Amino acid sequence: MLFSWDLLIQGFADALTWSNLLWAFVGCLVGTLIGVLPGIGPSAGIAILLPLTTMIPPTSGIIMMAAIYYGAMYGGSTTAIVVNIPGEASSVPTCIDGYEMAKQGRAGAALGISAISSFVAGTLGLVGLTFFAPLLANVALAFGPPEYFALMFMGLSLVISLSGRALLKGLIAMSLGLLASLIGQNPLTGAVRLTFGWLDLMAGVSFISVIIGLFAISEVMINVEAAATLIYETKIKGWMPTWKEIRQCFGAMLRSTGIGFFLGLLPGCAPAVTTFIAYDVEKRFSKTPERFGKGAIEGVAAPEGANNATTSGGFVPLFAFGLPTGPALAVLLGGLMMYGLQPGPMLFQQNPKFVWAVIASMYIGNVILLVLNLPLVGFWARIALIPFPILGPIIILCCVIGAYSIRFLMFDVWITLVFGVIGYLMRKLSFPIAPMVLATVLAPMLETSLQQSLLISLGSPFIFFTRPIAAFFMALAFLSILRGIWIQVRTHAPEIAIDESDD
Repeated sequence: MLFSWDLLIQGFADALTWSNLLWAFVGCLVGTLIGVLPGIGPSAGIAILLPLTTMIPPTSGIIMMAAIYYGAMYGGSTTAIVVNIPGEASSVPTCIDGYEMAKQGRAGAALGISAISSFVAGTLGLVGLTFFAPLLANVALAFGPPEYFALMFMGLSLVISLSGRALLKGLIAMSLGLLASLIGQNPLTGAVRLTFGWLDLMAGVSFISVIIGLFAISEVMINVEAAATLIYETKIKGWMPTWKEIRQCFGAMLRSTGIGFFLGLLPGCAPAVTTFIAYDVEKRFSKTPERFGKGAIEGVAAPEGANNATTSGGFVPLFAFGLPTGPALAVLLGGLMMYGLQPGPMLFQQNPKFVWAVIASMYIGNVILLVLNLPLVGFWARIALIPFPILGPIIILCCVIGAYSIRFLMFDVWITLVFGVIGYLMRKLSFPIAPMVLATVLAPMLETSLQQSLLISLGSPFIFFTRPIAAFFMALAFLSILRGIWIQVRTHAPEIAIDESDD
């Protein structure tokens, strides 16, 4: 698998034909709409449209399905910023500062920087896919269960940073998220647990239902209680970020691209994981970390950049070795095989015209998404001006449809409503929601890789410290925990001193 300028140029020539441009546009548009709607997700969108692609040529079909995937990453930020409803799990970190910016009347600036960061990171990620695919794909092959456990454990250590000053409440929220993920069947043995004889619980609790409930339903409940006439009363100030803000976010875009792309090479390391890591890294790099959670524009740029860079990185192991890094790419793999195209090194030798046309179409698709999204910034921001008595029921309807569409089970709708009440109570009691979401997303892979690792080592936990890559991530995790605890102690030290002086 070697890079060739001639093949890339030929790929652009193929991707720029009218038919392929049309299908790239359709995929981008459908993907954006899927991202906006909570719960549906790119994997469901691709799966629904997969049978239709049999009527079009293979190149056009894969171009459209790939565009749906990265288009959904763009769209997921829209409702996260405007009405605090993440369209995708990967958009949860965007809610933290994006919605705060919206409440300050800066929804347009948040949406604008989201689109720009997505474009920059997506394009840079594609450069990595184009030039470094063979080398970087070997990185993914070096990861086994111990390395995945260490990586997920490092991700879980971010709970301390996401908890702010309420560390104890953050740990409680994380524990609840881990507990919810244990409901159902053991991923390795199939043993049933925590179902209390209820058959519906055997399927487990979908983390998408959890996210929709914690954010969307609880947000509606809060506004109903406040008898709100609008989602937020502040007037919208400006439809786009300033050049100063774009320059301010440039470092965040580059850092999040690196994080998203390299972690995107790893099977199972979905955008929902990399966005949290990118957000935490940006907060640590910032000279004013206290702004995060209060409307920091870098807090929007970082997760959105990581989101799209991860999607680009995921195509490296898919094309080079036939390894899908997530559900959406697994469905896309099915589409490739449906056309008789076997991913792997031979794909580049036997079907170079197809591969490079798809890669070139992604560059074009990123431009299409930027052109689609930037002019719509004002339109999406105006959603907040719809009177809440009208918007609230629409939000609930979208949530119910989104929750039901995951597995077509009414049970998922009830789970969404239950976690809506839990989210409402957490907000009233000042519990941070992000740690629960992070734990729910990470828990399945954390548990699976832990059990597999202990089977390999015959029950010895030292396997996580004797393998270099695993030991590196474990060291980072412990350093992150120690640093977080030190910051907590330092932050509360003045309060302790004041209390002692009062005595």
